[in-house]
Amino acid sequence: MNMFKVHFENRFIVLSSEPDRLQKYGLFHKFNDTSELYKLISDFQSDKNIQCINIYGPDIKHLWRIFRIYFNEVEAAGGLVRHPSSRYLFIEKKGRLDLPKGHMEPGEEAEACALREVSEECGIKGHYIVRQISPSYHTYLWEGISYLKKTNWFLMGYDGEMITEPQEEEGITKVEWLLPDELNRIKSNAWLSLMEVINSSILK
Repeated sequence: MNMFKVHFENRFIVLSSEPDRLQKYGLFHKFNDTSELYKLISDFQSDKNIQCINIYGPDIKHLWRIFRIYFNEVEAAGGLVRHPSSRYLFIEKKGRLDLPKGHMEPGEEAEACALREVSEECGIKGHYIVRQISPSYHTYLWEGISYLKKTNWFLMGYDGEMITEPQEEEGITKVEWLLPDELNRIKSNAWLSLMEVINSSILK
């Protein structure tokens, strides 16, 4: 089943071609028209008691296109860095565990942005892209405008020194290299969207 998952902090909307019966949703809704869809999004943004909604329609490409028009779209890229010691690179930003990432500059390719952001935020050099990971989508409000951010993720390799000096000018308060079996302890301090990137790439 084709689907898109969009995070609103730790809540989410799933768009799918058929009702998604694998998860428990607060609300199922069949897509009928644009105005109704936009009211659903607006109500979901306002009502923090609704944890998740499944909106479905047979033409998923059309539904996804209409959904995105509601927002201003921005694009970012970031990296999940793996060391030969089997440790992975994580940062702490705004009190939450995260992966290094940032907005793409005009004309910049996603791969180049991801490599640049990892270097700027973590101080390492010589890392390289192994493969692309599925992108994540999340929304945020800025000065009353709703944004939809697509983050392009890449698994990276790095065999240099495991630097742990936080780049404070980047707003980073901690840098750490964690083993896969240490990741369970971070779940309560990480965004749901981040844990999904981790689960799809490390905790298989």
